[in-house]
Amino acid sequence: MSRPPHILVADDERSIRLMLETGLTLNGFYVTCTRTGRETLEAARTHAFDAVISDIYMPDGNGLQVVRELRATNPKIPIILITAQGSLELAVEAVAEGASDFVAKPFEIAAIAALLRRYLDANREAEVPPPPEGESLLVELSRSRLVGRSPAMVAVYKLIAQAARSETTVLVMGESGTGKELVARAIHDFSSRAQKPFVSVNCSGLTDTLLEAELFGYTKGAFTGAAGEHAGLFEAADGGTLFLDELASTSPAFQTSLLRALECGEVRRVGSTQVRHVNVRIIGASNAPLRELVAVGGFRADLFYRLSVLTIDLPPLRVRTGDVDLLAGHFLRRFGDEGRSALRLSRESSEALGAYSFPGNVRELENALRRGAALSSDGLITLDCLPPEIAAAAGAADPASAAEAERKLVSDRPTMDELQRRYLQFILNEVGGNRRRAASVLGLDRRTIQRLIARYQLSAPADDETAADAEAPAEPDNDKEERLPDNQ
Repeated sequence: MSRPPHILVADDERSIRLMLETGLTLNGFYVTCTRTGRETLEAARTHAFDAVISDIYMPDGNGLQVVRELRATNPKIPIILITAQGSLELAVEAVAEGASDFVAKPFEIAAIAALLRRYLDANREAEVPPPPEGESLLVELSRSRLVGRSPAMVAVYKLIAQAARSETTVLVMGESGTGKELVARAIHDFSSRAQKPFVSVNCSGLTDTLLEAELFGYTKGAFTGAAGEHAGLFEAADGGTLFLDELASTSPAFQTSLLRALECGEVRRVGSTQVRHVNVRIIGASNAPLRELVAVGGFRADLFYRLSVLTIDLPPLRVRTGDVDLLAGHFLRRFGDEGRSALRLSRESSEALGAYSFPGNVRELENALRRGAALSSDGLITLDCLPPEIAAAAGAADPASAAEAERKLVSDRPTMDELQRRYLQFILNEVGGNRRRAASVLGLDRRTIQRLIARYQLSAPADDETAADAEAPAEPDNDKEERLPDNQ
């Protein structure tokens, strides 16, 4: 019987150590725990570990220093970093120093165990080459404008860091306003092409002729208005990165031209026979589901697979738990730097932002706060400074409002008949109009519920079962004065 994989866990928090030690042991691993960077390096010198899980922040130094020293002595060992302070810069630096993976707190033991098995299996199947000496992805970190510490964004940071280390094409997918161009620019800024041009073009709203002329260039007289020779954006981005947004809006004819440029690294100006070679990294983006468009013939399959070598799916803001507050603080600081006084949110405004779903994502949040800053008095953004749809979310999320509505059910001393009518409507609202559930709650027959609904002319949408009841023979109505049960 082979020995279980030996895992080194380094974290200064006792609860985290205990959780990882217990959880991983139950998953078939043998675990040794350390508390500091010094203890971790000493353990690594005296024992042969199969993998390391380490907190980024250690009491006696930066966990990235531990990664650096561990990687220097054992280039193959999987190193998984965990942190509660996720950021793009941290992910890039962790990958640059040799971390195999980057996980945000809180995490699930099952996910950590699966991650360990994947890396250990990969080590057994193939030799993992050491990272090139002297390689560093670190550039001016202040250039990144991506903000967020949610697990969903940490996963995005990790993909950006990995994409920046390669030259492959990248496809960025996400709803409108999620920051696709920011991701593309971050990949460029953290790549070896950072000192070369980053060129962006929105493909929507341009005809094939204009788009090809914009990207590939044109010669004098190639079309009406072509008064001279013009280099395209492929040539302008030579050595750097070309970001193509809204690819779903392009035609099959243009997609054919783009595929040739991607595969051959060659462009030909409109109206010319001369081929020019360019060295451009392509990052594409779309808020439409390209894979689904491929399935129905709305997008070229070969171009999709050529673009989607590495795909980054951006999460909508509504699933980025905790990031709304971070983003709001980021935007308010930025607007303050633009010449306004220090900006801050009232309690009601902050609650409204937290309760709103933001269908327009980060862009909608930014614009809402820009409006709030413009309408604020002395820098305080109150509820009435926010867009009406966001301000309305505050009342919808206020539990006191629901409690007050329930109190009104009996506060005005109605008659027993009126009270019964209100209570039945209240229950129907609670169960979404479902007669079967209402009958279960009230202890009545469902057809009795149906008759009470008709009697009081209550609002309850018909369902399939109600339609079936209508077709069934009517039961004798022996109860002339139906009442809700007394125990209700």
